Amino acid sequence: MTYRAATLLPIDDALPALTATLAAGNAAVLVAPPGAGKTTRVPLALLDEPWIAGRRILVLEPRRLAARAAAERMAATLGESAGETVGYRARFGTRVGPRTRIEVITEGIFTRMILDDPELSGVAAVLFDEFHERSLDADLGLALALDAQGALREDLRILVMSATLDGARVARLLGDAPVVESLGRAYAVETRYLGRQPDRPIERQMADAVLRALGAEAGSVLAFLPGAAEIRRTERLLREMIRDPDIEIAPLFGALDAREQDRAIAPSPPGRRKVVLATSIAETSLTIQGVRIVIDSGLARLPRFDPSVGLTRLVTARVSRAAADQRRGRAGRTEPGTCWRLWDEPETASLPAFAPPEILSADLSRLVLDLMVWGARDPGSLAFLDPPPQPAVKEARALLRNLGALDADGRVTDLGHAMARLPLEPRLARMVIEGARRGAGEEAASIAAILSERGLGGDAPDLAHRLDTLARDRTRRGEEARRLAGRWAREAGALAGRKKGDALPPSPAILLALAFPDRIARARGDGRRFVLANGRGGALDPASALARARFLVAGEVAGDAEEARILLAAELTEDEIEAEFGSLIEETVETSLDPASGSLRARRLRRLGDLVLAERTAPVKPGADTAQALATAAATRGLERLGWSNHQRQWLDRVRFLHASAPDIWPDLSPEGLAATVEDWLAPALEGLTSLGGIDADRLGQALAGLLPWDLARRMDEQAPTHIEVPTGSRLPVDYAAEGGPRLAVRVQELFGLKTHPTIADGRVALTLALLSPAHRPIQLTRNLPDFWSGSWRDVRAEMRGRYPRHPWPEDPANAEPTRRAKPRS
Repeated sequence: MTYRAATLLPIDDALPALTATLAAGNAAVLVAPPGAGKTTRVPLALLDEPWIAGRRILVLEPRRLAARAAAERMAATLGESAGETVGYRARFGTRVGPRTRIEVITEGIFTRMILDDPELSGVAAVLFDEFHERSLDADLGLALALDAQGALREDLRILVMSATLDGARVARLLGDAPVVESLGRAYAVETRYLGRQPDRPIERQMADAVLRALGAEAGSVLAFLPGAAEIRRTERLLREMIRDPDIEIAPLFGALDAREQDRAIAPSPPGRRKVVLATSIAETSLTIQGVRIVIDSGLARLPRFDPSVGLTRLVTARVSRAAADQRRGRAGRTEPGTCWRLWDEPETASLPAFAPPEILSADLSRLVLDLMVWGARDPGSLAFLDPPPQPAVKEARALLRNLGALDADGRVTDLGHAMARLPLEPRLARMVIEGARRGAGEEAASIAAILSERGLGGDAPDLAHRLDTLARDRTRRGEEARRLAGRWAREAGALAGRKKGDALPPSPAILLALAFPDRIARARGDGRRFVLANGRGGALDPASALARARFLVAGEVAGDAEEARILLAAELTEDEIEAEFGSLIEETVETSLDPASGSLRARRLRRLGDLVLAERTAPVKPGADTAQALATAAATRGLERLGWSNHQRQWLDRVRFLHASAPDIWPDLSPEGLAATVEDWLAPALEGLTSLGGIDADRLGQALAGLLPWDLARRMDEQAPTHIEVPTGSRLPVDYAAEGGPRLAVRVQELFGLKTHPTIADGRVALTLALLSPAHRPIQLTRNLPDFWSGSWRDVRAEMRGRYPRHPWPEDPANAEPTRRAKPRS
């Protein structure tokens, strides 16, 4: 099939060289800037090459939305619908048919395809699009494709494409493959820098920038924010600020229903403008018609895996220069545009050149299992652009052994082979297979769908609620999720068979615990914080009914591993834990504090990881755990009951004030924040103590000393001083715990002559002045002294002159002499 492009794109000039390169060899690298058109032009240009010989072309995309959009755009170029010559495959939705020659697929689906069929029968070429994103699936897929090409399919063409890529390095990985470059952008993009305000939330800065851009430029806006939460907050701000009915505000992130995503990328009707608030999902392979303004926050949400605790957490980080360039390019896809950046121009040079590849910071359990099934016991035997880190590989193997996927000698078990057949992470694959074996395959598969798709079933932390919501979800996304879960359950049932016996199917909590035995959790005692079996802490929304549970299992956690937020959980009973995990329960001895008497006691504990299931008294053996017990008891009783000095209380109030205005700079030393971390900051100062009564101000001062780095301590004295000097020379203390913000109580006569209102925090915060009479009784509160002098002072003066005749009450206090004294008797 031949096609003729309606318009020329920069990539068109490079297509002859690219087709000639792939006709002569089996690998190439294509580097083309954003907007060049490589995603949709290259596959169509290769379709009628003789070496294709009627076989299929696979185009790999990092995201489902990009895969669907690219397929639909190529199909429209051919005058067809997706599913004819061009189709797509993604987790939630597949459109392919018997005539499909180009399949746009997500990278994870390619991994499953090549593991099932290492020869890639019927496939002529594999195109890795947007490879610069360096997802784990892309790195693994390329390594497997190169291995298959070298051993089984010398004729298989491999093309790596990207807008921002170290082409020479990738070319070496592909056996010194030729590099083809496409020069020039579709349209010019002007870059403007708006600067960054670290003390203001990013959503407020973004909302202001959107308003400014709408007023200064024509066309629609594409604004990049780090995550869905920031998008929703920015959306609310803009809906309050924008009243023009011809401006549409559309969020765009992965958890949205496909219809909402389509609405965001659809062209605006004539005469209307659109503001698309997007995550990194819109960085690549998408053209949003009408967008000629990009506003870039410079931030992205990135996964970071901590092998020591087996938790992946999302962190907000600065984007790379490559990503910033990709985002900038979105403004020049269809016409000249403008990119507004929420940082200062010199900061661009300090950005990393490329984002760190996911393989260096991800959970590698799926990759290791796939490699073992492929026959590569050593990841170093395959060609990776960046080899998997050995500590993460070691941790992955340990997890796979615990899940039963590997035996003691490191060989793949029958269960491991079955887990590899399911397109799920090993934890979830094990859960679905075991659930199917026990007659709960459908429920286990539904849990797997909820855990692998953010936002599916809502965002309630209770798993039962999410399962119920998913069962009643009639959206296209919900229906596709249920169909997918049904397919997983059927596949798992065929792989696992049924367990003999009349046992009842396991509860959703037990199913979840089969996947996450290390996240079974016990309540700390305050109703929302839990200790996980892996030794880490977790906290639930206190409004959740699960916050009152004694035991639960956490399926989804985020944030700091020391005090992660539990986003999804199910309640467990102690009997369920004993029945399912009895072989993992062990006995230990622990020293702690008796809350009633304040004295130490030792307990012999029956525990699962860090979860105490039973206990009995044992002889006390003082040690380092004594201090830990005291710190935990202090948090449980309430830190406000400790012997803080007035100076220490003010110090805490000052830090809390600064944290409220800049939470990304100043630590959270609120009562809740301190209680959550007592084992870190308080326990080291309690060595040798045996009761809470021994925690005096000196020890608390020692404990607090390490909470604030030296540079912040110096800045605190500058931005949140303990005292303010007034015109009489008096140094008066500032009350940082006062309602309404920092307050200075001062006799009004001591402020005479002051024409400007006192401020702190580099002038950003006006002090609340509690104006007092000569008898130190309150007169009035003000946060604008000049307005008070010129306004309310007249009434105050009239009243006070009669009550305190010996004190000065000038008509013009702004130009009067300040005083602490009364007028002398005449």
